[in-house]
Amino acid sequence: MSTETLTDAVVTGLVADATAAPSMHNAQPWLFHYGRRSRTLVLRADFERRMPEADPSTRALHIGCGAALLNLRVSAAHHGLDAVTALLPSPSEPALLASVRLDDHPDTPLGPSGEALRALHPAIADRHTSRYPFDEQAIPDDVRARLAAAAGAEGADFAFLAGPHLETVLGLIRDAEGYDRGDPAREAEQEHWARNTKSDAPVDGIPDYAFGPRDATERATNRDFAGTVPLAGRPRVRFERRPQLALLSTGGDRPADWLRAGQALERVLLTATLEQVSTSFATQPLEWPDLRWVLRDPVHGAGHPQMIIRLGYGPRGPHTPRRPLDRVLTIEP
Repeated sequence: MSTETLTDAVVTGLVADATAAPSMHNAQPWLFHYGRRSRTLVLRADFERRMPEADPSTRALHIGCGAALLNLRVSAAHHGLDAVTALLPSPSEPALLASVRLDDHPDTPLGPSGEALRALHPAIADRHTSRYPFDEQAIPDDVRARLAAAAGAEGADFAFLAGPHLETVLGLIRDAEGYDRGDPAREAEQEHWARNTKSDAPVDGIPDYAFGPRDATERATNRDFAGTVPLAGRPRVRFERRPQLALLSTGGDRPADWLRAGQALERVLLTATLEQVSTSFATQPLEWPDLRWVLRDPVHGAGHPQMIIRLGYGPRGPHTPRRPLDRVLTIEP
């Protein structure tokens, strides 16, 4: 790709791929600014979309923005561009999360790391959160190893839960879901991001068609966006008996670590998508400090838990809405 072909249309395409990333309650808490002269995209946090009840530290907000940043890097590689990335380039500006300079070297191959990112690009459009039941088929060891390697490439640890540790985490998820239901402020915050598509044409949040069915045994790990209000016509079905859960952790627990966790998370999700593995999240206990630290393996656990991922074989899940690009991207004249 030559300098002349890095057009505004290409930049817009890069950001469209970036914004396909998941974020807490699909709030999409990101803003992008592109400078033509510097050939640099700047990622900022949109703190107006923070969740002061469930995410007062903005840890989850940073993770969502980190996921968008990984998609941006993947898209850049797809276009033959090097994405020279700096996290938190201006410590005095907490909203300035990353800068990405787009370099092209038409006569130089991307290299192994760039090719590895490029290979993930088809999964961006196919990755969706699935709040549906998965079957009982175990994810093979070689696929598990590739998922762990994907997280490791972004500086995070990824481990499937098993035995007593899995049972403990399943109990914590159910406890946290109950705590959420007993907290009117959190319940109202979640309700704010749930969308009724009969009356709205949503551009963010979780639309009712993506809530998924209710678990007939009341043991599902998914967050129930219907809350305490029954959703007419919503089916009740049995979810998998033994959910396959994995914990993603980082060595530190500061904004830069959260951004790395988001990039690792999205790299895992894209890799899973290419492996025909469906995914969703069970983040409820991460949002209660007293529960978050219990998530670590009591024997071998280290680091800071950042995400709980549910994986398996089943429906991929529906597309959820995205904000129009003219609301999240500005291009310097």
